Amino acid sequence: MNSLQALKAKALQNPDVKQAYNELTPEFELIDMLLSMRKQAGLTQQEVAERMGTKEGNISRLEKGKSNPTLKTLLGYAKACGCQLNFGYKHASN
Repeated sequence: MNSLQALKAKALQNPDVKQAYNELTPEFELIDMLLSMRKQAGLTQQEVAERMGTKEGNISRLEKGKSNPTLKTLLGYAKACGCQLNFGYKHASN
């Protein structure tokens, strides 16, 4: 286990930190999905940006979770990567 993993494991022992981390799971999953689409398409951020008619910095912020993308943006990103988005839902567990 590297030092970052150890730090994360230690921090997640705190129930408040663990709850906050778990609440971010959907955002982490979205970021992972975006990165996976781009990697599988063999594209750079610049290439995705060009296909979407935007700037590379916007793609970078999107992939870092530092933006609040619209559905149109997410659909455009997927299309630029040669993908389609599928939406579903599940009931939250209490």
